[in-house]
Amino acid sequence: MRITRPTRRSALLGVTAAAGLAVTALTLPATAGTEPRHQDRPTIVLEHGAFADASSWDGVEERLRRAGYPVVAAANPLRGPATDAAYLRSVVDHIDGPVVLVGHSYGGTVISQAAAGLEGKVKALVYIAAFLPDTGESSLGLTGKFPGSTLGQVVATVNYTLPDGSQGADVYIKPDKFRQQFAADVPADKARLMAAGQRPIAAAALEEKSTKAAWKTIPSWSLVTTEDRNIPVAAQRFMSARAHARTTEIDASHAVSVSHPAAVARIVEQAARTIR
Repeated sequence: MRITRPTRRSALLGVTAAAGLAVTALTLPATAGTEPRHQDRPTIVLEHGAFADASSWDGVEERLRRAGYPVVAAANPLRGPATDAAYLRSVVDHIDGPVVLVGHSYGGTVISQAAAGLEGKVKALVYIAAFLPDTGESSLGLTGKFPGSTLGQVVATVNYTLPDGSQGADVYIKPDKFRQQFAADVPADKARLMAAGQRPIAAAALEEKSTKAAWKTIPSWSLVTTEDRNIPVAAQRFMSARAHARTTEIDASHAVSVSHPAAVARIVEQAARTIR
C-alpha cells in the first residue's frame, strides 16, 4: 500500500482552511439556546423600597442575568421622592442604551418621578407591589385611602439630629413584627436576616407629595400582591387600573421579590421584550 505524504503547498492550504474555520466559528452569531448578548437587551434597573435593601432583588437579578439582561440593583436613599428620584436619574444617566425601571413598594413612587422626561431612554416601568402615585399624592395618603394595611401598628420611629440642628425621624418595622408584616411567605431564617438589614425610611418621605407621574407617558406593568399587609390590595388595583398598566396578580406578601423571584422576573421580561 502506497502512503502519500502531503506536499508543503497542501499542508499550507490545510492550515489556512483550519484557521478559516476557527475564525468563522468565532464570528458566527450565537445559536439558539445560548445566552443572549447583553448589548442586545435593555438594562434593567431595580429600585428597592422602604424596609428593604438592594439584596431583596438577588433572586430576580440572578434570573434576569441568566436570560441575558444587564442589571443594576440601585441603592435607594429613602429620603423623599424628589431626593431619591434625582439620585436614580443620575444612575440612569450613566447607562448606555434603553432602560427598564422596576420599583418595589415606595420604589414605585421613585421611578414614577425619576422617569418623567426620559421617555427616549426609559422605555418601560414595572411596578412590583408598588405605589403608582399621581401628581400631588403621597405614599401615606394612598395607603390610608383604602383599608387593609397594618403597617402603622408595627413600626417604630427613631429621631436624629440633622447637620443644621433640626430634627429628623426614621421609620422602621419592629424586628419581631417584620415577618408577619412584610414577608409572611419568606422562610423564617431569611426573614430574620431581612429584618436585621432593613433600611429605614425618612418619615417625611412617606408624606412628601409626588410632582411627576411618568406612567402617564411610559408603558407600565404591575404585579399586585393579594396578601400584602403594607399596601392594601385595593390600593394596588386602583393605581394599576388608573395607570392602564398591564397587571398580574399573585398570592404573595409584600416581599414578593424574595418569595417569588421567578414570577417577578417574568413580569420584568414581559416589559423588556416589548422594547425594540
